[in-house]
Amino acid sequence: MPTDLVLLSARLVDPVSGGPLEHTALAVEDGRIRALGDDRSMRALAGAATTVVDLKGAAVTPGLVDGHLHPVTGAELGHGLDLSRCADLDDVRAALADAARPLAPGAWLHAWGLDPNAFGDRPLSNAPFEQVLDGIPAFLLLFDAHSAIASARALEIAGVDGPRDFEQASEIVCDDQGRPTGLLVEDAACEAVERAAPRPGFAERRDRLAASLRAMAAAGLTGGHVMDANGDSLALYADLDAAGELPLRLRVLPWCRPETGEDGLSELIEQQGAGGRLWRTAGVKLFMDGTVDNGTAWLEHPDLYGESTRPFWPDPEAYTQAVARLHRAGVPTATHAIGDAAVRHVLDSVEKAIARDGSGVRHRVEHIETVPDDTLRRFAEVGVAASMQPTHCTDYTRADHTDNWSRRLGEERAARAWRCRDLWDAGATVVLGSDWPIAPYAPLGVLAGARHRRPSRDLARPPHGPEQALTARRALLGMTVNPALATGEEDLAGRLRVGHRADLTVLADDPLTTPAEDLADVPVLMTVVGGRTTHRHPGLS
Repeated sequence: MPTDLVLLSARLVDPVSGGPLEHTALAVEDGRIRALGDDRSMRALAGAATTVVDLKGAAVTPGLVDGHLHPVTGAELGHGLDLSRCADLDDVRAALADAARPLAPGAWLHAWGLDPNAFGDRPLSNAPFEQVLDGIPAFLLLFDAHSAIASARALEIAGVDGPRDFEQASEIVCDDQGRPTGLLVEDAACEAVERAAPRPGFAERRDRLAASLRAMAAAGLTGGHVMDANGDSLALYADLDAAGELPLRLRVLPWCRPETGEDGLSELIEQQGAGGRLWRTAGVKLFMDGTVDNGTAWLEHPDLYGESTRPFWPDPEAYTQAVARLHRAGVPTATHAIGDAAVRHVLDSVEKAIARDGSGVRHRVEHIETVPDDTLRRFAEVGVAASMQPTHCTDYTRADHTDNWSRRLGEERAARAWRCRDLWDAGATVVLGSDWPIAPYAPLGVLAGARHRRPSRDLARPPHGPEQALTARRALLGMTVNPALATGEEDLAGRLRVGHRADLTVLADDPLTTPAEDLADVPVLMTVVGGRTTHRHPGLS
């Protein structure tokens, strides 16, 4: 029976051995790798309808998978003002002024990527921008997407005129007179203003999402672990999938929050397995804390300002019970845990759940920005994967610890930043991702950052924690084999093996031998998902 796709004259890269396979070609049939061999034997499997591509020595890796993505959120934010390159308040004001000029009266200004380091030693508030934003409703999301700054007009439209109580750890920050400063901390507080802004319709949001996903495929991604299912995002994925326009394989984890309750947990359990050809709901995302930068992480000792002392769940035991309930139902969990106390509590909770019911459900922790030595070994002992985003460290902190994140934590904890290598050496399954739109999704940039630990915008600057750099082989494992291990799909994905899904990334150079500083610029020649070409470089014959 003729195959669907044959790739010839390839360097087939095996992330497990860290070198090329002995074969130089592969054949794909019905979405799976049918055979591996030399050019002659694979060409013999081709028929009249087979797509045959001569790669002329290009490297083929198992499909690159981002372990932590927010596609719908990112697609929406991408149409706002990007403030991520603003180094100080003058830069921010200039960018806002440029964006404000063409706005129609009453139109909202949406921006994202605001770095708290731009404020220097000033408190975060809308005060530095009010002259520029006079009368303009503006919502400025900080880079961590856990906090935002709303203009005075936006607060007025939303009816936010003082502090509020929330079921989760959120805050509308107010001054001594009880007047909002514009700073909104965590999701519930941000939603209090966001819901007052007009939203684009389904068709417009669908087109934005489709464009973002196509760009991801062009960057070499074949899949992603989607850490939310808010609003109508599942309907968007379903619509694209039904139309044959979904270019990535998506594993979606809807949120479970303190207010979810027993009925909500039941709904999350019932929702598992829903999906289509290239997407499905498989797991639940929870939060144990917020972020270091806005003082909402859960640390074992307070930060410089006496903050980051509380969990996101007001009652941590309720979180533990939720994890146990999901575990009993066979539902894997992924928990956002940044601070050392948060990570420890998640590991304790999973360990208790497993002790009560030893089923092989695979759980994971997201982010893990700073942890002490005694926590490292527990990931392997409990069997919890470590999902990490190395470019959070390289692009938003500084080697000399003068950034907001490092100053808040102090030297000792800042020196334990994103311990990718230590976790790996301790036996943890380390999964790499971007957390897009918090950081760029380009997988080669993620792989490069894991290796060189330098800011992607200026590779001449010193690395942050170079001792935590991963080898080229380990970095590649972190976006191929390990995502499959973390999700129990190691028999289907992550390797160039007969019978495995034909999810493939084709690169102009071998990612195992290309210097880390050059890796992000390597051209992506072809991306294949389930045997279907989702990207092909115009220069590839």
